[in-house]
Amino acid sequence: MTINILLEKAICDTLKALFDFDLATSAVLLQPTRKEFDGSHTFVVFPYTKLSKVSPEETGKIIGEHLLQTVPQVASYNVVKGFLNFVIKDSFWINTLQDIVLDKTFGNHAANGQKVMVEYSSPNTNKPLHLGHLRNNFLGFSVANILQANGYEVIKANLVNDRGVHICKSMLAYQKFGNGETPESSGLKGDHLAGKYYVEFDKALKAQNATLETAGWSAEDIEKKNPMLLEAQDMLLKWEQGDKEVVDLWKKMNAWVYDGFNKTYKTMGVSFDKFYYESDTYLLGKEVVEEGLKSGVFFKKDNGSVWIDLTAEGLDEKLVLRGDGTSVYITQDMGTAELKYKEFGINKSVYVVGNEQDYHFVVLKHIMKKLGRPYADGIYHLSYGMVDLPSGKMKSREGTVVDADDLMQEMITTAGEHTAALGKIDDFTPEQAQQLYTTLGMGALKYFLLKVDPKKRMLFNPQESIEFQGHTGPFIQYTHARICAILRKAASMGHQDFTSLTFNINKLENCEKEVIIALSQFPDKIKEAGDEYAPSVIANYIFELAKDYNRFYNEVSVFNEPDQEVFMFRIAFSGAVASVIKKGMLLLGIDVPEKM
Repeated sequence: MTINILLEKAICDTLKALFDFDLATSAVLLQPTRKEFDGSHTFVVFPYTKLSKVSPEETGKIIGEHLLQTVPQVASYNVVKGFLNFVIKDSFWINTLQDIVLDKTFGNHAANGQKVMVEYSSPNTNKPLHLGHLRNNFLGFSVANILQANGYEVIKANLVNDRGVHICKSMLAYQKFGNGETPESSGLKGDHLAGKYYVEFDKALKAQNATLETAGWSAEDIEKKNPMLLEAQDMLLKWEQGDKEVVDLWKKMNAWVYDGFNKTYKTMGVSFDKFYYESDTYLLGKEVVEEGLKSGVFFKKDNGSVWIDLTAEGLDEKLVLRGDGTSVYITQDMGTAELKYKEFGINKSVYVVGNEQDYHFVVLKHIMKKLGRPYADGIYHLSYGMVDLPSGKMKSREGTVVDADDLMQEMITTAGEHTAALGKIDDFTPEQAQQLYTTLGMGALKYFLLKVDPKKRMLFNPQESIEFQGHTGPFIQYTHARICAILRKAASMGHQDFTSLTFNINKLENCEKEVIIALSQFPDKIKEAGDEYAPSVIANYIFELAKDYNRFYNEVSVFNEPDQEVFMFRIAFSGAVASVIKKGMLLLGIDVPEKM
């Protein structure tokens, strides 16, 4: 039984015994004791003064005294105004560490029998991935890991936007200006090559617009009748009709792009279980629209377009099918949601999409609810804010968008320069050093993007993210490597198996107790992160744990400890911290080095 569950039950029993008041354990609110006060758990007694008929301080003393007498694990208590702080006996925390050391799956929750699909990345096949995609991919991959640790069966999905007029723009420009260029002949990754021609289309379009303007065309005619734009639209029509030449070009360029994406995903350290392609799904949803019309959920306007009225939900009317019978995005999403459920029987569907689509997903959820879909309540939009860079910090391939490949390589290079300058790689081979630079650079990037609440817009500072001190990934990675060095030294002295060790000590240093208290919170933090779809919960927890361990490292000797039992305890204690740091960072998709 965890100390939280034990205290919650004991508090309910105490309120019943003292005041004949029944309180559910779920209603007991415990919080961590503030660092400046003695104790580990705090119970706020203000709501119960009406039962005690005395001041908050006296109420705290009455409840605290009863718990001291009835709960063997409570060593003492103190009351600060209306806050009752509990000091738990060292023996309890020693036994807690023993349990953590023995539990190889510590932190993970039992299987809950539920399936969840996490959809993230969703790239367009006309350009390479950019900085925004980095936050998207890291969030999606981490949330998938966290939900899996919470007992869900997780399917990681990627819905690729591989069709549409924007794809045809790259294809048309390649057709006109490509001269048979390939990734091999150009030395460019396939996604960068496609992106190059997307930019070429834009340049050609603007040049043609200028010519038409000089020729006296109106702004409206230029926008709607530019020959380049009409050609792209005609190419999309040919693609939809199955024109062999267009389809072959589409397949060839998309294959280049997928090869490029795969290389980027490998560097990112993310993966997928299922790929959906818009070229397969863009016609889905029309059957759902027909069903909604028959049931009265949708209605048709005079021009033949189909709508849903969501004014009762505080929204407005929403188009679900155009008058000419063509789909809009919500049509496709309705059909894809149906497909996902039929294929996997998922209970939850998490969409990792930027906050500019907040309204869209509110509408989708309301529509599926009105249609009576069993999975509607499980639709969740993991909305995230934009990522900005300090001006001039990073180059951009196209001048407007920060390329993901460029940024990741820059981070790895910066990590190498920073590490070499600190002299931390003197005994590394070149291959080991390069692997370390990659681990540190990608760890710095991922941690900086994940430590912030997803909903917040954020500023990514590359130089700040790579520091070995402060709230950074490398600080945590360095702490893990430091502990691994301690464990290696202990192993060289013959101490390496702690799974059957019994801790024969009876007193802890305060800094040791703080670390064990933090360790014991790991399962709760995983649950909190899963409930809130927030990797930032894990990121900030692991940072605090690393800080607490470094305080222990600076205050208490490990290898100069004369008491052999205490020495063995501190080695096992350090190993438990390293294990939780590694597990926590892996939930974020971040590797931790054993040597630095």
